[in-house]
Amino acid sequence: MTLVRPPFPSLLCPSPCPSVSSLLPLPGASPADSNFRSAPVCGRVSRLFRLYFRGGGGSDACASSFRVSRRVPWAVHLRASRSRARGAMAMNYNAKDEVDGGPACAPGGTAKNRRPDNTAFKQQRLPAWQPILTAGTVLPTFFIIGLIFIPIGIGIFVTSNNIREIEIDYTGTDPSSPCNKCLSPNVTSCICAINFTLEQSFEGNVFMYYGLSNFYQNHRRYVKSRDDSQLNGDSSALLNPSKECEPYRRNEDKPIAPCGAIANSMFNDTLELFLVGNGSYLTSIPLKKKGIAWWTDKNVKFRNPPGGEIPLEERFKGTTKPVNWVKPVYMLDSDQDNNGFINEDFIVWMRTAALPTFRKLYRLIERKSDLHPTLPAGQYYLNITYNYPVHSFDGRKRMILSTISWMGGKNPFLGIAYITIGSISFLLGVVLLVINHKYRNSSNTADITI
Repeated sequence: MTLVRPPFPSLLCPSPCPSVSSLLPLPGASPADSNFRSAPVCGRVSRLFRLYFRGGGGSDACASSFRVSRRVPWAVHLRASRSRARGAMAMNYNAKDEVDGGPACAPGGTAKNRRPDNTAFKQQRLPAWQPILTAGTVLPTFFIIGLIFIPIGIGIFVTSNNIREIEIDYTGTDPSSPCNKCLSPNVTSCICAINFTLEQSFEGNVFMYYGLSNFYQNHRRYVKSRDDSQLNGDSSALLNPSKECEPYRRNEDKPIAPCGAIANSMFNDTLELFLVGNGSYLTSIPLKKKGIAWWTDKNVKFRNPPGGEIPLEERFKGTTKPVNWVKPVYMLDSDQDNNGFINEDFIVWMRTAALPTFRKLYRLIERKSDLHPTLPAGQYYLNITYNYPVHSFDGRKRMILSTISWMGGKNPFLGIAYITIGSISFLLGVVLLVINHKYRNSSNTADITI
């Protein structure tokens, strides 16, 4: 081993640095041993020593096992020292220590450090691929996005505009509205009628929706206020609803079926549509109330309590109706295939909306003949049984008639979004093409003056 002395006298380097072997503790030596603690160490070797033999977690209790003095000679040739230190490290290597982050702490010491596991994922050694961004790859990408998105956006926008839709607000806040009389707090049920005109005929199947505004069905407590086991026909949940339904879990010491705030606030206005003919003769428009719910909801999620041929009223025996309902759940419809928990109006309402302004499917107007439009242009009469109060939370109610297309209902935003993104991409491609053409022959090197 070659020792190196400083070329000048120094108070910090009174003697040559010893070899690394003198730094290693003797077998059975403890931190309290004077021979162990008094071993002189060179500055560079001390750093190497601390790097290889530090305790887990960096705590004083653990690191004290390898504490050494800093009053050491100035320098030493580390070639032999490093080889010996590596040999000592190899003898003391433990694969589990590498995974755990170091050797375990001595009794009374702090916990192990939080060094990540020595795996390819945690050490970021997974194979990766990163494209090289050049003008030859970036410019075609922008142009391709623009050429694809713009035609798609135009097609979606034109299709959306071809959908026929009309909205009739019947909240009644306007004093001139026929439904304004229904806002009186003393009125529990009210009937009003609104006349409107269809300027164009509605072809194909027509969907009637009811719409609500400023109604937050997405509130967390509201969304959780239901018992899916009860709605699935579970007999035990029928008589012992979930605590999530509070405060609409029990009423008059009887379990509520269906329980929860969602069911308690079910929409219950009645809408009827008539075509005004010659001489003010009214022709009723047939509204189909079945087929408006999702098949999975109707046949899987919502089931009546089991009972076979037992009347539905007997199966709900021992329960009571929700607080705000006029009649119990087993009297929602005279058709037993659309009654109880499998009533489609009820199922549609129980699927909560994500935004405070929403619409839900109310009825379906089917096309009967290819020779005649489903709803011809002309005067119509909407008869409303006004039961659902919205004035207390500044809400609004509306009736919507709409046709559909291959992309669903009317949605101009989607087409506008496609056109906007495509146009921006195409314009960026043009700008970058001009910049590349102007500066591609410029030198990338610069003269450096000193």
